[in-house]
Amino acid sequence: MDVIPGMRGPTARTVARIAGGGYLVIFVLALFANFFVLEGLIEPDDAAATAANIADSELLFRSGLVSFMVVFILDVAIAWALYVLFRPHDRDLSLLTAWFRLVYTVLLGVALISSFIVLELISGADHLSSLGADQIDAQLMLFLNSFDYAWLIGLACFGVHLILLGYLALRSGTVPRWIGFLLVVAGIAYVVDTLANALLADYADVETVFLVIVAVPSLIGEFSFAVWLLMRGGKDEGPALTSAPSEVESALSG
Repeated sequence: MDVIPGMRGPTARTVARIAGGGYLVIFVLALFANFFVLEGLIEPDDAAATAANIADSELLFRSGLVSFMVVFILDVAIAWALYVLFRPHDRDLSLLTAWFRLVYTVLLGVALISSFIVLELISGADHLSSLGADQIDAQLMLFLNSFDYAWLIGLACFGVHLILLGYLALRSGTVPRWIGFLLVVAGIAYVVDTLANALLADYADVETVFLVIVAVPSLIGEFSFAVWLLMRGGKDEGPALTSAPSEVESALSG
């Protein structure tokens, strides 16, 4: 039985597929936008070279921006789908889990504003004529860093989301326990990485180590969870896992 009680539309199987499909699309787009576009165009210690790279590959930079925008939209849908899927197990915790993902998503949206400003700075618009080339390059790097900082704070919220999601997965009895464990570990890694960025003055010297600490459990855990959602998610939901009707539903039925 995979119909979620109290719902008149999608089944548990449907929302699992929505979440799993969204996850896989996000994997591709986020890897492209972050590692191929941003890492390929930004020279951390050379503002002039970074500005020149973006100006010469403006379409590529815009493609990365659009990819992040699609991720922004899909994350909202995934937050909803995961809430609905795990609601029968623990309504309140499932709602809290969704909220942390939504807060992360909002911060990603705020970060994207900086990318639009970067495009404005390389546009050569008349109102920028009073600024010298060095000033424009410096401001461009400032807004690129602003994108990183806003997204970094968002990733701390995403880490809490993964910790709660992993806990829900472990409690559900339907998701393989090793996936739930990896989600919790990945979430802790995201939070620790954000704290390390804030606390360590020499974070750049250990950045690669933290990248590995975050990437390994995150890629394995989240990718495996996405595959599980597509292949098995929602199939094992049964009447014993139903959630109690809301006060509104009780009032209407009474």
